[in-house]
Formats: sequence, structure tokens, C-alpha cells
Amino acid sequence: MASAIQKISLSSSRDIPFNKLVLSQSNVRRIKAGQSIEELAADIERRGLLQGLNVRPVLDDGGIETGLFEVPAGGRRFRALELLVRQKKLNKTAPIPCVVRAAGSPILAEDDSLAENTQRAPLHPLDQFRAFRSLLEKGLSEEEVAAAFFVPVTVVKQRLRLMTVSDALLSVYEEDGMRLEQLIAFSISDDHERQAQVWDIIFQSHNREPYLIRRMLTEKAVRASDARVRFIGLDAYVAAGGHVMRDLFEADDGGWLDDPTLVDRLVIDKLNATAEEIRAEGWKWVEAARSFPWGHTRDFHEIEGTTVLLSEDDAASLHALRAEREMVEAEYAEADELPEAIDARLGEIEQAIEALEERPLAYAASDMARAGVFVSLDTDGSLLIERGFVRAEDMPVVEDDAGDDDGLDHVDDPAACEARSERDADDVSISVAEREAEEDEETGKPLSDRLLTELTAWRTLALRDAFAANPHVALTELLHTLVRDLFWQSAGTDCLEAYVREIPLPVHAPDMPGGAPAHALRQRNEGWKHDLPQDDADLWHWLDRLDETSRMALLAHCLSFGINAQYERMPSYGAVSQRGISDRLARADRLASALRLDLVDAGWQPTVENYLGRVTKVQILEAVREARGDAAAARIAHLKKGDMAREAEQVLDGSGWLPEALRTKGPIASDGDGEMVSGPVDTPNTIAAE
Repeated sequence: MASAIQKISLSSSRDIPFNKLVLSQSNVRRIKAGQSIEELAADIERRGLLQGLNVRPVLDDGGIETGLFEVPAGGRRFRALELLVRQKKLNKTAPIPCVVRAAGSPILAEDDSLAENTQRAPLHPLDQFRAFRSLLEKGLSEEEVAAAFFVPVTVVKQRLRLMTVSDALLSVYEEDGMRLEQLIAFSISDDHERQAQVWDIIFQSHNREPYLIRRMLTEKAVRASDARVRFIGLDAYVAAGGHVMRDLFEADDGGWLDDPTLVDRLVIDKLNATAEEIRAEGWKWVEAARSFPWGHTRDFHEIEGTTVLLSEDDAASLHALRAEREMVEAEYAEADELPEAIDARLGEIEQAIEALEERPLAYAASDMARAGVFVSLDTDGSLLIERGFVRAEDMPVVEDDAGDDDGLDHVDDPAACEARSERDADDVSISVAEREAEEDEETGKPLSDRLLTELTAWRTLALRDAFAANPHVALTELLHTLVRDLFWQSAGTDCLEAYVREIPLPVHAPDMPGGAPAHALRQRNEGWKHDLPQDDADLWHWLDRLDETSRMALLAHCLSFGINAQYERMPSYGAVSQRGISDRLARADRLASALRLDLVDAGWQPTVENYLGRVTKVQILEAVREARGDAAAARIAHLKKGDMAREAEQVLDGSGWLPEALRTKGPIASDGDGEMVSGPVDTPNTIAAE
């Protein structure tokens, strides 16, 4: 016979006047946490008491009930009611719903208090989202929902953001198929089809981190921190009908713009509008583009401009700003850290000083009529305007007025050239002694060309010897020649026949002009250009007085434009053979090793545009296998090439992987006998499979 199950009996409940209740010392909650008493009191005032108090009779020393009841569980509600009584919003005798534990119960008061505070399940985020959505659909605003639940409006916005996630993914989360952080990551996009694709991909992957989900959902979008967006402004993009994806849960630097085509169109429109304004200044031509190839000005002559003088007001402002800066810096010279307001003010002062010091150049109208301007986007999102460049065909013809013995212009006149040849032939037939004798008789006549050549040949030989014995002067003259050629595009013949031919880079990836090396070279070039004097004679003396470290740095900068490590497929009839190209690349490898060149540090990383979309599937898988191992390659092996390239870009991000053509073999070092040898080097290019 089965034994009967013993039935339990619940404590009775009844209303007890508030003035008969006292807070129990057995309440385990001592530390304030969560919603404040004031907020809870306001909620009770609005909604009423949603949950009664757990109370016990108070006994006297003889064990007799006193008519009072202590509250071991529900202390915060009791204090909120007490506050309402003090505020005259609740009568002190108002009945309070209570569950009354029998006197002498074996369950301790501390047990009740602990159970009430621990045996409660917080509301599931999805339930909270659905509740907020329901209230919103019933007419409440986000601010009203936040006020009703005493939470910041951002919390409501974050929960309601889950409305952008597809119902299928919400169901997966409800069934514990994904974490809340992963679900939140999907809320960045409202494209349910793409959400499903991303989930299918990462579901089969070991990496399901939220950052990967966000990156895959925004891979075709443009970051708000992108130089293009900083140039056009986020407001202009939105005004043109663009949509911005925001992440309410993580710092997103302003979000993502999901219409790259619109971004590029707005950039070009703004550049063209700026170009029209600059064209009105009187320039012959203005070219506008998002970016120009590196070295695009090498075939142009650059005209000189003069710095616009400061007005009296601007000069006074500049003096005052400098004085204020000096005063602030002196005042806080001993401070470890500047106050926020002072630091902000110094930043404003620096910007104002820079704006006054870096004034635009003024150009002569005649020069502007034959010169032009390049308008493009700089790497930091600012407008880059390069004024004063003249095409070779627009340069004025310089006539040679220095006549020869017969006073003829032998440069452009064929007849004069023929006469010159005949005269030279006659000179050969006359002995040198006779010629000199004749010329001695004609006082005031200049020395003959032949004699001048002989004399200057002697001087040249002596000059070479002195030049070789004085490295300081030799380096100064070399720098003078290179600087004139590089910065001034000097067409004249220098005393020193030394030059660096700037190697053009006509074929390059879209990301190269905005990369770190291009930016560094441009900044370095502008820095030197700003420091150089404009007069040729002053330039030589300036170079001569330059310290050795600066001289070597300038020399390296000038020589850098002659570096050529490009591969070229040369035709069989070309001036350079394919073997010559191979020798060039071998020497470039040696130079890269000596410089410990690391393309990862230089900012190169494999993308669909610069590598992965332009090689075979086998090569894509080999790259992933080298960087991340066989398992990573296997996970994308089933994809079509386009999808495989995009997934490989994500997988290789941060791996430090480089194609063979970009890897540096090792440093050049001495073997102890004076010979230079190469060897392996421990660089970030070394790939380790995970």
C-alpha cells in the first residue's frame, strides 16, 4: 500500500496597518544595491504594491504576541512605504498586504530574508525586449518606458534595437543556441538575409565572437571614421538619403555608412565644387580626384609663390596667442597633468597659431595663367590642394642671348649651326700658336673656346682631387644637386653630374596612396620643402651649415625616390632585359634585408582588392593554411571564389601573413671576415599555424 504524500500548508496572508509593522534586524540585506528607495517609492505610488511583505509576530519576553509584526523579507518595500508615509502620500494606518509566518516557526527569519533575495530569476533579456516593444506599440514613448522602469533611455533603446534581428535568430537565442553578446552583435544590421548568411557561416566555425559577427555584417560598409566621411561630413550623407548603422552596445566611432557608392559620389561632388572655386582664382587648369598616384607632380615644373603678409590685426592676434601659450606653459610647468579645461585651451591656441602661421601663398597672375592645381583628399580627411604646377609644354622658351665669336644664335638657327661647323673646321686647320697670336693682337676679345676648354679641364681635374679629399664639401654639393633636382625640378646642368631619377609607380593598389609609407614620405617631403631656402646660393650655404645627422637624413630622403623594386614583364625587344629585372629584384631583397623591412608594420594586409580577389582558390587556401592552419582552410574550402576571398580576408586579418613577393628574407650582417651575409630574422612575418 502506497504511503500518503504529506501535504504542505502555506502561511496565511492578511492586511496589516502600516503602523503595526517594524523592520526586522534579521534582514540580510545591509548594502544598498540596485533601484533606490526613492525610485521604488515612486513606482509604488504609480503602480501600487505588486508584492506583499513577509512578516512575523513580535513576541514579548514571555512569548506573548505584542500586536506588532517584524519584516524580515521585503525590507526595501517597507522603507519605500515608510517614505511615502513621511511624504503624506500614504496613511500611516493604511493596510499593507502581508504573508504572516506563524510564531515559533522552525524556519528562521534570516532564512526567509536570504531566500527572497537569492531565489529569484532576473528577467530574460528577450522578455524585457518584448515587454518594452509591447509598451511601445501601445503608445508609450521610449522616454516614458524608461521613466516607468527607472532605467536610462539608452537601456530601452538597446533592448528595442533587438527589433532589427530576425525572428529566426531570436528563436535561436531563446533556445540558448547563442549568447546575448552574439545576438546583440547581429542588431547592428537590419538585413535579415545577410544576418542568416553570417550565422550559417560562423555556426560552422570555432570562432563565433561578437566582433567577427559585426565585422562580417559591416564589411561592405564605410566607417564613419573613414577619411571620406570626415571630408563630406556625416550630416551631408544622411541629408542625401544615406543610412547609418549604429552599434548601441559598443563604441563604434560614429557607426557605419552602408552606401559606399553614395559616399564616393558626395566626395567627388565636393571635390569638383572646390575645384570650381579654385579655378575662379585664375588658374589655367584644375584637376580634382579622390587621390592621385604617388609622384604625380614629377613631370611638372613648380612656380614660386610669395607668402601673404599678415595684417596688423592678425599680427597682433598671433603675438597675443604666443604670449598666452608661454604664460600657460610657464604656469603649469611643474604640473604632472594639465587640467582638462587648460589642455583644451592650449589645443585651441595651437590651432589658431597654426592657422595664422601657415598662410596661403600668393602667385603672380601671369604665372597662374599657365599653371594649374591638383585637388584631392588627404589621408586624414582634409582637403589637399597643390597649387602652382606647370606642364612642360606651357613653360616659356628661354633664349640663349650669349652669342659666339660671330655673334650668331646657334641654338635655333640651322644656318648658324652650319656656319659654326665651318668655323670649327677652319680652327683645326690653323695652328694653335698662330691662332693665339692673332687673338693677342685683338685686345679686348674673349678667350677662344678651345683655350677655355683646356683651362677649365685643368681646373676640373684639380677640383676632382680637392673634392675627393673633402667629404664634407662633397656631401654638401651632392645634396645641393639632389635637392635642386627633386624639389625644384631644375632643368639646368649642375657642376656635379649626379642625379636620382624618380621612379614612377603607375600601377598600384587602391589602398597604396593612403597607406602609411605614402603618408610618411609625403609628410617628410613637405617638412623638408618647408625648411629649404628659395634662393640657390642660400641653399648651398644652408646645406653646408646643416648638422651631419640632418644632412644624412636629407640625403637618404632624396635618394629614396630612386629606389625601384618593381617587377616588370619586359618584351624581348625592351631596353631592359628580364634578367636585368631579376637582378634588380635581388638587389632590392638585399636592401630590404639590411633595412629589416616588414610590410606588416608598414600597414599591408591581404584584402579582396589587393590580393585575395586576384589569385586562384588554391592560392587563397594556401594563404589561409599558412596563416591559420589546415582547419581554417577546410572551413572555407567549399565556398565559391568570391565568398572564399571575402572570408579569407576576415580570417587573415591580424595574422601577419604576407605573400612571398612581400616577405623579407633576413637581415644583412657581417660574418666576421668583412663579408656581408644574410640570415633568418625573427620578424612578425614568420607565420605560425594555430
